[in-house]
Order: sequence, then structure tokens, then C-alpha cells
Amino acid sequence: MSITAQTVWNNCLKFIKDNIQPQAYKTWFEPITAVKLTDNALSIQVPSKFFYEWLEEHYVKLLKVSLTKELGEKAKLVYVIKMENTYGNKQPFTEKIPSSNRSAVKSQEVDIPLNNKNPELRNPFVIPGIRNVKIESQLNPNYSFENFLEGDSNRLARSAGLAVASKPGGTSFNPLLIFGGVGLGKTHLAHAIGVDIKDKYPEKTVLYISAEKFTQQYIDSVKKNNRNDFIHFYQIIDVLIIDDVQFLSGKTGTQDVFFHIFNHLHQNGKQVILTSDKAPVDMQDIEQRLLSRFKWGLSAELQTPDFETRVSILKNKLYRDGVEMPEEIIDYVAKNIKTNVRELEGAIISLIAQSSFNKKEITIDLARVIVEKFVKNTKREVSIDYIQKVVSDYFQMDVDTLQSKTRKRHIVQARQLAMFFAKKFTKASLASIGSQIGKRDHATVLHACKTVDNLTSTDKQFRKYVEDITKKLSV
Repeated sequence: MSITAQTVWNNCLKFIKDNIQPQAYKTWFEPITAVKLTDNALSIQVPSKFFYEWLEEHYVKLLKVSLTKELGEKAKLVYVIKMENTYGNKQPFTEKIPSSNRSAVKSQEVDIPLNNKNPELRNPFVIPGIRNVKIESQLNPNYSFENFLEGDSNRLARSAGLAVASKPGGTSFNPLLIFGGVGLGKTHLAHAIGVDIKDKYPEKTVLYISAEKFTQQYIDSVKKNNRNDFIHFYQIIDVLIIDDVQFLSGKTGTQDVFFHIFNHLHQNGKQVILTSDKAPVDMQDIEQRLLSRFKWGLSAELQTPDFETRVSILKNKLYRDGVEMPEEIIDYVAKNIKTNVRELEGAIISLIAQSSFNKKEITIDLARVIVEKFVKNTKREVSIDYIQKVVSDYFQMDVDTLQSKTRKRHIVQARQLAMFFAKKFTKASLASIGSQIGKRDHATVLHACKTVDNLTSTDKQFRKYVEDITKKLSV
């Protein structure tokens, strides 16, 4: 029996799966496909250059061991990277790079340059004297990497941010899109990257701006008939940070001008950093050509911090404010406020203030009162776990049944309703919703939402389900 690329790769995957965490395997190895096997060289296709760089940095030894087991000491690994040409050519092109395993030659031979940078390319829209104009970065120096604590919920985004800050425009993370729910630190991280770049590269022009303000500036430029000046100004920025890019939704004129600015910056090796409350796949009323560019680099999600990270955040906040607090009170606050970092820090500030103003000792009873009031007075963001529990209770089944693989109609409908309400009431991406509700993919969630919409308009009984559960989740 002749061995094939797929056979070799499948055997490698079995070995790899036994040696890393399940989530890491799913993220970094499931998307890879075997392409061909030539002599002792296995070619694998990866989704992006970022993927290649991450594998080489974190898993090269594991890949080498697994491949050597299959093909012997002379084994080689070739990465095939497919991506879109920045000059508007829609045909994907391929780059082949030999893996940097110990037996391979250190120099990398690249068939087609990935960045398409032309050193002779100059900005054709030069405004006389504009280089002499000092551009204020609009960055907040209080938002730094030092006080953006690392945890499982933000490790990828933070690591990518540090990489961009060290080499702006020189990594595959361009653009870097940071997305996640309210209060999880998107703006903080975006500022931290900018602050670090300004510290390391004082000569670079860095600009932070909200998408809302960017839109207003564009509208003003159209009114004053100086649209070209607006474009030219943004084309000279070295690092452009746009916060809440989902705000461009439905604004076709602003999207069009941003498209041209983005292309110019990207082609000239400038860095673009974006934040959004949702992943590109979930963005509505954003032009496809713009969404495709958002996907060129890295989309990194900030998730709700786990208990350990919440405790670290509180301790760091107290340390910076020079306040001491008993461990049990810190644990109590961290256990009871789970939604986001902003609420967590807000609760601890309220607790310190109450203690200071009323000259009361910080006790567990005082913490209980403050936390209860704080949670009650804060708009609650419903969690996916809570939604699954409410839907399961409504249909008198347990959550495990809801998440199961069964195709029984009433269970399928309950699962689809849970997905529908998760999309409606949370900021989670479709992929994240699917993962938490029975390990489904984002296409299943999208189908579930469409099914619920259709049944709500055609089935009276189903419409009652939706109304009843909506009331329970809105309480």
C-alpha cells in the first residue's frame, strides 16, 4: 500500500493530539490540510502566514518529532499559504516556505513575496508641509500592557498586540482586529499597543480614533468639499487605530473612503489596528470587500475572564491604588461579578469609596451589600450558560440533553432557540455560541437563527415559546 500525504498527516495528527491541549489542537491543527507528499517532504496548507509563524514559534519541535516518526530523519515540512493579493487581484496565490526544522537550510526560499512591498511606491497625494504638522496620537498613557493582565481569556490578543508593538507593519497581524463584548478591554489593549509603539518608535505617527469620530470627520470633509485632504491626511499615518469599527455598519460612503485608506496603508507596510464588538463573520451591513480585508491579518477575541484572572485584576487594581483588602473579600467580589472587567473594577472602587466615606471597615457583609447593589444597578449582560438553563427549564429538560446530538424535534428546537437568544442577548461570536452550545460550528448557529425567525412568523405555538422565553431573559 502506497503512503499518501493524507495518511502521513493523519498519523502525525494522532501523535500531536496526544501531546497538546484539546483547545490548542482544535485551533492550530484542525484547520490544516495535507496537500502532497514528494520524497521526504510533506506539504501542508495553512490558512494564513500568521498560522505558519505561530506553528513555527510554538509547535516546530512537536511537528519535527511527529514527521520524523513517519518519514525518517530526512523529513521536511513545506507550508503552503493561500491568501488574497493586496492589489485587488482576487486570484489567491501561494507561498511555499520550508519548515525551519534543524535539518533544513536556515535561509527561506519564497516563490512569491507575501507583502508585495515596492520600495519605489510613494504616496502620490503629498500635501506640502503636512509632514511638519505635529499629529497628536490621542492615546491614553494610563492604558498600558503592564496593567492589562494576561489570562486564558486574552492571551492570544495580548501576545499579538505585543508582537505588533515590537514590529508595527512588519508582522502578519495586519490588520490586527480585536473583538469581544462590552468592558473586556478592547480599547485598553488598542491604546496599550499604540503607547508601546510610540515608546519604541518615537518617529512613527500613531493615531487613535473612534469609528464614530472618523465618520463625522468624513461627513464634514464632504460638506467642506475637501474629501481628498481627509484621505491624504490618513494616508500619512504609520499606525492607525480605529475603535469600534462596527460603527461603520450601513455607512457606505465612510466604508468606501476607509477601504481606500486601508489599502494604501497596508500596501505601504503601515499598521492598522481595529476593535469591534463582534467578529467579522458576524458584522452586518459592512461591504464584503472591506470584510475580506479585516480577515487578512488576525482576528483575536477577548473573552470573559475566568475566576483566577478576575482575582489578579482586582489585586492589581488594589496594588496600584495602594489599598489593602482581605483575600476572602477579593474572592467574593471575583466570584460574584463575572460579566466584564469594567464592572469588576467598578465594584471594587464602590467598595473602597463606601468604606472610606462612611469610615466602615471593609468586611464580607459590606462587600455583599455593595456587590448586590452594584449588580442590581448594572445592566445585566445575559450569559450563554444562563440562556441554556432558562431554555432547558422552560422545556423541562436538562442542559446536557439540550446540548446532545439527538435529532428529536423538540430538543432540536430548544437548542435552536438557545442559539437564537445567545445571538440576541450576548456579544459572543457565532463560533463562540456554537462552541458553548454542544460544540457546533458557526454555520449551525446561523441556520438555527434563520429557522427561529421563519418559525416565529409561521407557527403560532413557536411564537409563544419565543415570547415566553424573551420575558424570562428580560427580567
